[in-house]
Amino acid sequence: MLENVDKSWKPTLKKALEKIDKDYLLFLEKDQGYFPEKKRIFQAFLTLPKEKVKFILFGQDPYPRKESASGYAFIDGRVKKIFSSNGFSKEVNKATSLRNFLKMMLVARGDLECKDLSQAKIAQIEKKELINSIEQLRKNFEAEGILLLNTALIFTSKKESKKHIKNWENFIKALLEDLKVQNPKLILFGNFAKDLKRRFSIKEFETIELEHPFNSSFVCNQTALDLFGKMDLLRRRD
Repeated sequence: MLENVDKSWKPTLKKALEKIDKDYLLFLEKDQGYFPEKKRIFQAFLTLPKEKVKFILFGQDPYPRKESASGYAFIDGRVKKIFSSNGFSKEVNKATSLRNFLKMMLVARGDLECKDLSQAKIAQIEKKELINSIEQLRKNFEAEGILLLNTALIFTSKKESKKHIKNWENFIKALLEDLKVQNPKLILFGNFAKDLKRRFSIKEFETIELEHPFNSSFVCNQTALDLFGKMDLLRRRD
């Protein structure tokens, strides 16, 4: 199962996989009835080497759509372009959390003001120096050392989400234990953050807790603006 991971992660992930229930591992090996598909389950560990991890942005589980589940937390595979001539693209406007996150980053850059977050205002922004694809956003996250990780790495149905989160719990615990020496900061959104702190022993890690980006208040949250503003995740780097 570890064919598609960076070699720096293999010892860590091998130990973590040993903590997963054997029947559940057999289910994963069948590569049927869940997404993302087996070859993309560990995608986040393929494109960001272990030694470069400075933050872990924890999502809950993959997007509940096959085309959206990319193997990365928060990176919606259904979204291709970020902007359109009218402001954000149609795909971004349908993805509420991502849309609010992008607005927050535009506010942090000074391209938007909280008093006017409209499509019309976004359309007026000079975008020559900005990225315009979800793939570029993913690369910018990773350039800042952010591991985009869900606590359940697969999705079958909303009804079974808790089951999958439970089955991946020991894997995540083992992963965090191995990363203690690097001491990455944990970025936690919403009520899920409280649940994660209850289930995992993360006292050794610095946590950055914010409301979930689904909430419009996230856009002008000063903690989010300070954290992600320094990273300037929408700036072109090529």
